[in-house]
Amino acid sequence: MDQLQRSIGVVSLFVIIVFSVLFGRLFYLQVLNFQELGSISTSNSIRRIRTQPPRGRMIDKNGLIVVDNQALYTVKVIPSEFGKAKTNLLAWLLEIDKSELTEKINKASELNRFSAITVSRNLNAIRIARLSENLWQLPGVIIDTDNKRKYPDSFHGAHIFGYTRPISKEQIEELDDESYAPDDKIGFSGLEKYYEEWLRGEKGARFEMITPLGKSAGKYNNGKNDIPSVMGDDLYLALDGGLQELAEQLLTKTGKSGAVVAMDPSTGGILALASAPDYDLDTFNGSTDRKGWNDIITSPQKPLFNRTIQAVYPPGSVYKMILAMAALEEKKIDPQKKILDTGVFRFGNRRFLSNEGKGHGWVDMRNAITVSSNVYFYNLIFNVGFENWTKYGSMFGFGEKSGIDLPGERSGLLPSATYYDKRYGKNKWTKGYMVSLAIGQGELGTTPVQLAAYAAAIANNGTLYQPHILKGYRDSETGQYFPFPFAKKQLPISASTFSLIKDGMTGVVQRGTGTLAKVPGITIAGKTGTAQNPHGKDHAWFIAFAPVENPKIALAVLVENAGFGGSISAPIARELIKYYLQGRVMPGASPQKGIKASNTPLPTPESTDNDLPVIEPEQPLNTTVPASGATLENKSGKQQNNDL
Repeated sequence: MDQLQRSIGVVSLFVIIVFSVLFGRLFYLQVLNFQELGSISTSNSIRRIRTQPPRGRMIDKNGLIVVDNQALYTVKVIPSEFGKAKTNLLAWLLEIDKSELTEKINKASELNRFSAITVSRNLNAIRIARLSENLWQLPGVIIDTDNKRKYPDSFHGAHIFGYTRPISKEQIEELDDESYAPDDKIGFSGLEKYYEEWLRGEKGARFEMITPLGKSAGKYNNGKNDIPSVMGDDLYLALDGGLQELAEQLLTKTGKSGAVVAMDPSTGGILALASAPDYDLDTFNGSTDRKGWNDIITSPQKPLFNRTIQAVYPPGSVYKMILAMAALEEKKIDPQKKILDTGVFRFGNRRFLSNEGKGHGWVDMRNAITVSSNVYFYNLIFNVGFENWTKYGSMFGFGEKSGIDLPGERSGLLPSATYYDKRYGKNKWTKGYMVSLAIGQGELGTTPVQLAAYAAAIANNGTLYQPHILKGYRDSETGQYFPFPFAKKQLPISASTFSLIKDGMTGVVQRGTGTLAKVPGITIAGKTGTAQNPHGKDHAWFIAFAPVENPKIALAVLVENAGFGGSISAPIARELIKYYLQGRVMPGASPQKGIKASNTPLPTPESTDNDLPVIEPEQPLNTTVPASGATLENKSGKQQNNDL
């Protein structure tokens, strides 16, 4: 009996000790250490989702929003929470290929398996509804809203605005920027790429409670801990939307490839920049239209090729004014002296023709420009000399990039003695090369944007501006407007020289080779040119500015395989000048018709010192102008280089 009682006592004591330990542990967990475990529990039940900011808008000089934002639905997957067994179901609901979905998830897992990655963009309402009904059995799948671009209804502007695309792993590594993640979009071309740091904005975050199955259970703390994203900065452009629309229409009507660049001669601002053929930016908007993309990349006309800054052709006769200015400034000829243009110039054993061998009779410098006498300029280059010819071409920026704020610009080619020595060998080339260069042919190569800047510099008596599409930007956080600095330089050429050149160019339109550019009531100066093409019909150039008395617009027009510039390029310039200076009426349209850039209501624009149309932000917009010669730092603190 005593032994039984002792056994019961031992068991009872053991039970008491066990329960005491369990109770003590429970007391420790529930009372003494509740904060730490509560924090762990909370973190396990809360999901942080990065929110993408709307990109900055683009606004033209008339206050019209030409690139805006609109919402789209996206589906994201967190690889660490998503069960691979559900891949078939998700692919079926999204109507995408299973292998494509698997590839996206696997790539995301390699970078960060705990971060949400977008697997489908731009979903319609039906797909969203189907997915929502089945979300309970798809842990790690999130339906989110994002932004895509909204473009004008009436023109493309594809080579100006550019487009965005998902950032690649290689870009993330190359940029070494912690603000980018595998799911982000980045500017890939045009202004979207060039001004990426301004347009991209800053990400935010929202916090959601989730169940153990990964299903959303609503906002954490009623959203009080959410971090709002910051919209990108709005870009204010020199672009005139109506002029851009007309330029695209006129190029399309030719049925040929070509380019138009229109500039404000008083600022260097790009008023219109059109390259034909172009493409619809909506092909890349939201999700890529595969058929549309295939049509673009397989087109023999190469729509992605931006002819305004990448097409390099001999300028032909539009370059003759360089030689004329060099002769005047270096005092190599009396401009009143007349030379007999018989239609043939002989150098060695070769014959070079002028006006198809018919000639122009006796011509002085003004008349030689007006009628485009080749013989006059064949003779002139030997008076001026090769070195001076190269010097004045370089002075106007030929042979170098213009510095326009678009990626992918080519520099063209300006031959020099050094160039020929390197290519052919010292003393192995002759002055015969100079004959073709005298009339803008041979190995000389220019782009439309270079010729537009050249025309603008003649128009304004020698100020060479860095061509630019942007005027300035509005900081989205402060509401403050900052003009963007661009370079300019004054050329050492006299006013009398420019006066003579303008007289000759005015004659081109009034009675010379460019009469199809004539607009009643407007004095226009212009010059036709032909770029020789060994593979087919020649390319047609025309440069112009107007009105001569107080130039407001300068242009360069190129139409490929069109023959003579005066017959097809000059009429395009005429319509653009007429629209810009006389009433803003498009051929066959009502005034101001055609720009439907945004449904966002615009307030009445206000004027600032630099004639900026203001889209009112929520807080007052201030204007800060940097001191003369100042450089403007970009968003990362880097200085913008504005040297010509």
